[in-house]
Amino acid sequence: MSHPEAHWLLSQRFRGYYPVVIDVETAGFNARTDALLEIAAVTLKMDSEGWLSPDKTLFFNVQPFEGANMEKAALEFTGIDPHNPLREAVDEADALKSIFKMVRHGVKDEECKRAILVGHNATFDHSFLMAAVERADIKRNPFHPFSTFDTSALGGLVYGQTVLKKACEAAGIEFNDREAHSAEYDTRKTAELFCDMVNRWKQLGGWPLVPEVGEFETQQEFMDRQEQS
Repeated sequence: MSHPEAHWLLSQRFRGYYPVVIDVETAGFNARTDALLEIAAVTLKMDSEGWLSPDKTLFFNVQPFEGANMEKAALEFTGIDPHNPLREAVDEADALKSIFKMVRHGVKDEECKRAILVGHNATFDHSFLMAAVERADIKRNPFHPFSTFDTSALGGLVYGQTVLKKACEAAGIEFNDREAHSAEYDTRKTAELFCDMVNRWKQLGGWPLVPEVGEFETQQEFMDRQEQS
């Protein structure tokens, strides 16, 4: 695959990792015992000028695995009825295989080495993803086994807000309370938020890193030299 400007390769931005935004809705907080009920994934793309934006989206309602625990409070919070036939829920393995197929294509097309999960409170989403992978006995998992990008922590740094809604509002991203707590909606908003933070950092001059900076004492000295030349 040829790229017009190799230094804007998505793989160069995150050290060879391909960021994929994931959100899950569950029937509790324990990844090993509680049901996974929804999962959504949004891939990202970078244009020739280095700006990041959402790309492809996949969403699935998921059938609770056999013997799964479902906490009443969690179901009331999300408003999900796991037994509603209109959900058209699929098996965990089928949902993961479809998402992983999309992700592996992205990793290959962008010349990355591995996918990395982007999530709001990413440890939670990552733990449920990995538990489902183990239950489904999936051998080809494209995601890093433990590293993540957490938009809650990044939101605290960039906007002073760690809640998804508050961070989106601070970023000027529309957020609808009635659609929140759906994996599909929250994933799209998390993707928009992550892209805004990455692009804002670039806009402020934080990326790309100045390659020649190592030749000088500080980056400021390099910038001063550039202005004088």
